[in-house]
Amino acid sequence: QLQLVESGGGLVQPGGSLRLSCAVSGITLDNYAIGWFRQAPGKEREGVSCINSRGSNTNYADSVKGRFTISRDNAKNTVYLQMNSLKPEDTAVYYCYTDLVRRYWGQGTQVTVSS
Repeated sequence: QLQLVESGGGLVQPGGSLRLSCAVSGITLDNYAIGWFRQAPGKEREGVSCINSRGSNTNYADSVKGRFTISRDNAKNTVYLQMNSLKPEDTAVYYCYTDLVRRYWGQGTQVTVSS
């Protein structure tokens, strides 16, 4: 059974860093692209980043470009989102997802950027 579990969120001051992890089970991870989206209260869901199955191609939302880095370790069945220079507007619940017959995502991890 496919399962995605996010972790690594927390409270950080503006300018700080966090690394989110997405542990995937139930599929052979190196066959699938993985992405991250975020959801802030009162705001629309926003796609943040995605990485192809081999890790050779990545994409980022303009709002995070140059600050966030997505990576993957297929041997560990894990995808990471390194977030640097965090801003208050990055505050949201972050979800990792993959698309099979439908989109699957985990329970999310809260990121709060505040002084």
